[in-house]
Parts: sequence; structure tokens; C-alpha cells
Amino acid sequence: MIASVLPTYNRAPLSFVKGEGSWLIEADGRRFLDLGAGIAVNALGHANPALVKALTDQANAVWHTSNLYQIPNQQALADKLVEHTFADTVFFTNSGTEACELAVKMARKYWYEKGAPERTDILTFAGAFHGRSSAGIAAAGGEKMTKGFGPLLPGFVHLPWGDKAALEAAAASPTAGAVLVEPVQGEGGIRPMSDEDLKALRALCDQHGLLLILDEVQCGMGRTGRLFAHEWAGITPDIMMVAKGIGGGFPLGAVLATEKAAFGMTAGTHGSTYGGNPLGCAVGCAVMDAITAPGFLDDVNRKAGMMRQSLEALVATHPDVFDAVRGEGLILGLKCKAVNTDVVNAGYDNLVITVPAADNVIRLLPPLTITDEEIAEAVQRLDAAARQIEAA
Repeated sequence: MIASVLPTYNRAPLSFVKGEGSWLIEADGRRFLDLGAGIAVNALGHANPALVKALTDQANAVWHTSNLYQIPNQQALADKLVEHTFADTVFFTNSGTEACELAVKMARKYWYEKGAPERTDILTFAGAFHGRSSAGIAAAGGEKMTKGFGPLLPGFVHLPWGDKAALEAAAASPTAGAVLVEPVQGEGGIRPMSDEDLKALRALCDQHGLLLILDEVQCGMGRTGRLFAHEWAGITPDIMMVAKGIGGGFPLGAVLATEKAAFGMTAGTHGSTYGGNPLGCAVGCAVMDAITAPGFLDDVNRKAGMMRQSLEALVATHPDVFDAVRGEGLILGLKCKAVNTDVVNAGYDNLVITVPAADNVIRLLPPLTITDEEIAEAVQRLDAAARQIEAA
């Protein structure tokens, strides 16, 4: 008999009942150090007081009205995002998947309104993850996500990661309209695109008039030590997908865009019942205030350097378990020689949470508020997990 919850998840046998900062407490009382943060969602940790206050204050006022009316919190959050980013305009969603749907629609509507409706192709890269909607799986193209779900949405050109010749040829096609890329692939195994490659990609898009769409759902909102990862390369996109950390645990996403890229999205062309509701945007405002506060991202960079140095030592200590450290800021990966899921499970035994990814990698995505002492404790627990694997 099928379970009452659709069995699409292979869940760990853990039930967390409380969170405190970088810690999760299991129903049996065990305290786990959380290096997953709900897959880069709990950017400010569990039960952050500022987020709790923002949510409860708003809950005692009004929860939901719909986008038929003005929503002051939505306007306030949009203004904050425009102030701190390249964007001229913002549309709020409930998730990164919904952000992908709009980004695709926006790019195609742009070319339609420009009088070139044939320019529907969106260039994407192997190893990508853009959500699990019809557009998202078609964009990524991997068999793991697409098998059995055909026919797939057409109009995506899948390119090998790092193949510049293939990218240049595809960009020159008369049907090419946009490029969609994660500055740091998350599900794909914590693979950053270099600053040089991002700059070259921006130049290539400019050369052929393509829109550049960045998916910063996992790597954005301070995780690399800048508000958004592309800032390290000194470039700007035309459209950007955001979610996860923007809500600090409350379901919230957004599409940020320039006025040029968004000009085709007029009244009636897109909508959302819940997107940008008062509750979500109240929390989002509190998240933005925290991450953009003076010194916050400097501290993220300092802690990221400390954590990476400790992980490099961990890899050197356990060469049969780990191969290398990857990533930027606090979106880090350990490339494993042991089976990555075995490392994740050994972590559970030693009360530390990590997240598996492709290419035999485990992801380390701690709250940006993790302390120095917690970083040291996390590496000790990962060391214990590695020793457990070595002894097996």
C-alpha cells in the first residue's frame, strides 16, 4: 500500500523537533551540528530571533491578501533588492522552481516582443539543476530528472561544462536567445564557474545579443561572501533567479531583472497567488537587513577561510576518504574517494549533517551565522566520520 506521503523521497531516519542556530535537535534528544541548513535555506540559522519576530509580528497583522492589492512588505523587499543589486524590477515567487519558470518565460517574451520569436533557445550546461518543474528538468536535461517525463519542453540546448568551442557555436545560432547558468553548481557537485569564464560568458552574450540568466538559488544571498556570487566576477546578469536563503526558511523566491529584459512582462502575462505575500516578504526584509548589515559578509568571508583551511587539513589526514575541497565562501564541497552517501551516513552517526551531491561530493552549506567554535566542532565530527569509514 502506498504511503500517505507520496514516496518520492529517500529520507534519512531522523526526525528533528527543534532548531537552535547551527544545531538541530532530534526527537530522541540528540544534537546535530547542521552543515546542510535545509539545503542552503536557513542562511541565518534555525529560530533566528530577528526572523521569528518579523514572522510573528506580521502573523498578528495580516497573512495573505493576494496580488490583487498593494502589499507594503513586498514593495519594501523589492526596493531593498533593487538597491543592493543590478536589478530594476523584481517578481516574487514561492520557490526557485517557480523562479525558473518565470525566467524562461521572460527571456522568450523578450524576443517575441523584439520581433524575433524564433530566438527561443536557451543554452544550459551539463550538471545543472534548475528545479523539478517541466521547464526546470528540460533546462537541466539529465536523465535522472527527465526519464519518464517526456515529452520535454523544447527549446533548450545542453552544452558540456567547460566546452568553450561548443558554447561559442551555440551562441552564434540564429535561434539562440539566452544562456542559463549557475555561477556555482550546487546539485552538480559544487562546481564554481571561474571569474574569467563568467566574464567571457557575459561578453559572449553581449556579442550575440543574448540574455544572461543566472541561477543563484543555492549560491546567492551571501553564501559566497558577496550578496550574490556573480559579484566576484564584476559582471551583471539580465535576469537572475533567487530563492532558498532569501526567506531564511520561509518559502520565498524571486526573479530579478533589468528593465530591458523585463519589458515584455506586462499586466496579465504572469502571476502568483501566494508569491510575495505579507508573511514571506516580512521575513525576506529581515533576511536582507541582516545580510547587508555592515560587516556581515566580511565575517562570512573570514569564517569561510577558516573552514576551508580546516577542511584542507581534513582531506590531507584522510586521503582514502576525501580527495579535494571545492567551492567558494560557505558553499563548499568535499570530493570523496569513499562513496559520498557513506560519508553522509557516517556523519549522521557522529551527529553532523551534510548533503550529498553529484560527482561523489558532499555539500557543506552551514548557516552563515555559524561560529568559529562550531566550525572547529564540525570538522572534528567530520574527522570522526572519516575514521569510522576507515575502520569499516
